[in-house]
Amino acid sequence: MKTFRTFFSLITFLAISQLSFAQEKTVTVGGAPMYPSKNIIENAVNSKDHTTLVAAVKAAGLVETLSGPGPFTVFAPTNKAFDKLPKGTVETLVKPENKATLTGILTYHVVAGKMSAEDLMKAIKDGGGKATLTTVAGGTLTARQKGKKIELTDAKGGMATVTIPDVFQSNGVIHVIDTVLMP
Repeated sequence: MKTFRTFFSLITFLAISQLSFAQEKTVTVGGAPMYPSKNIIENAVNSKDHTTLVAAVKAAGLVETLSGPGPFTVFAPTNKAFDKLPKGTVETLVKPENKATLTGILTYHVVAGKMSAEDLMKAIKDGGGKATLTTVAGGTLTARQKGKKIELTDAKGGMATVTIPDVFQSNGVIHVIDTVLMP
């Protein structure tokens, strides 16, 4: 019996160690480590691939919200995604008089709750090949599986692909996308 308890204790220790290790694992985005112990904003400001997104979040006054407890699932467009927009769009959106429009676009990229890629794939499977996600802005995104990746369709029919899934944060998860979604 003592041998069994010792064995059980060892297995428990190893399992807890593995969980701790998994929680400490960092993903690199835009050349910077994304620490699971930091919140969405604390990590995003370090990604050189998300400088436009961070500037837009600041202009929209969403820093405090996305630094809050959440949890949030954020579909984070890269700088290259913003570059796909018509010339001058970003510069126009970050003007103070366009704050409401910018806020609507940015919150369209956020879903309440923490949805990992595995959660999204399950929702897609359960939905017969697609999942409808309600954004914080009140709109919907449609998620589908495309090969091993997740593809999102916005309200205007635009499509974005998740290029880096499961960037876990202390207040949610970020999925990096290659196109800006439009409500």
